[in-house]
Amino acid sequence: MSEETYEETMETSQSPRPAPKLNERILSTLSRRSVAAHPWHDLEIGPEAPLVFNVVVEITKGSKVKYELDKKTGLIKVDRILYSSVVYPHNYGFIPRTLCEDNDPLDVLVLMQEPVLPGCFLRARAIGLMPMIDQGEMDDKIIAVCADDPEYKHFTDIKQLAPHRLSEIRRFFEDYKKNEHKEVAVNDFLPSEKAHEAIQYSMDLYAEYILHTLRR
Repeated sequence: MSEETYEETMETSQSPRPAPKLNERILSTLSRRSVAAHPWHDLEIGPEAPLVFNVVVEITKGSKVKYELDKKTGLIKVDRILYSSVVYPHNYGFIPRTLCEDNDPLDVLVLMQEPVLPGCFLRARAIGLMPMIDQGEMDDKIIAVCADDPEYKHFTDIKQLAPHRLSEIRRFFEDYKKNEHKEVAVNDFLPSEKAHEAIQYSMDLYAEYILHTLRR
């Protein structure tokens, strides 16, 4: 490289570059104290909800660790190690910006080929509803498939799953708390329409909660 070419290169590299645009959250953090992003409240549910929606994964497929959302910080914490010798049959998490009567977001079991890390989010499609009673209280679960998994994305209703797959899911939830002397009852699986209704209801409850909070 000649001396003139070198000097031209150095002048170009030292010229001011346009600053990258900062999003509103970064600007807010720089200008004042702010909390970290909260996966329940800051992550959008998605424009196609209640059919297709975002899910924050708490528990990895194949795990015995019961992770769950810490509602105060937004972090994923270790709640306990399962007492029974069973593992979660599929990735498990919650739908952001939903609310149930137990003051938690709506739970989802997501069928897909691979386990994914706790704390990540993915797009899911509801295919059914699993009505469940946990120690005398309703604790229904949405059964969904990963909307971007080529093996599962074409499923639209729980009737398309093999009977063994449904038995596997039912048996896990019936058994996973037995050694803690806690009773869980799983009722018959319901079709995708009931899942959509449950998601919409939880979205409406969340909206009411936000409006109530803003009025304080």
